[in-house]
Amino acid sequence: MQRLKSFLLSLIVLFVLWLAIAGANRDEIIAGGAVALLISLLFGRNLALLSELRLTPRALLRMPVYLLVFLIELIKSAVDVSRRVLSPSLPIHPGIVKVRTRLKSRLGRIILANSITLTPGTMVVETAGEYFYIHWIDITAPDIEAATESIVRKFEAHLEVIFG
Repeated sequence: MQRLKSFLLSLIVLFVLWLAIAGANRDEIIAGGAVALLISLLFGRNLALLSELRLTPRALLRMPVYLLVFLIELIKSAVDVSRRVLSPSLPIHPGIVKVRTRLKSRLGRIILANSITLTPGTMVVETAGEYFYIHWIDITAPDIEAATESIVRKFEAHLEVIFG
């Protein structure tokens, strides 16, 4: 059952990506379907990570909410970093902080690490189990709990529903 779910998810994801890049005319749909099917048949076992994606109505509704939260955080942090670049007198306190995640799925942790790294001013430099080590341009949290609350929780609440 897990193999079938991985196969179907990889087929759907690859096909949707193909259509997003190539367009949706008849020839592209046929070619995209064939390529997605071939890749899923050949490499579907290696894409087992996709089976961690939950396809419940609640998870599907949370996906656009997560994207919106990510976009808002991206814009807020880009403005903050831009202000610091344009006004060098603004103080910064760079360093590495340790945070903890509640996410259990590998895919959820990967998406969380990438979300943190894509947000200007923070970058995941190491992961070790439930801990992430993050370079933060302006450390404002005194301990693990405060740093986790400031950096991780806004993403994690949604990713926990989507991935577990």
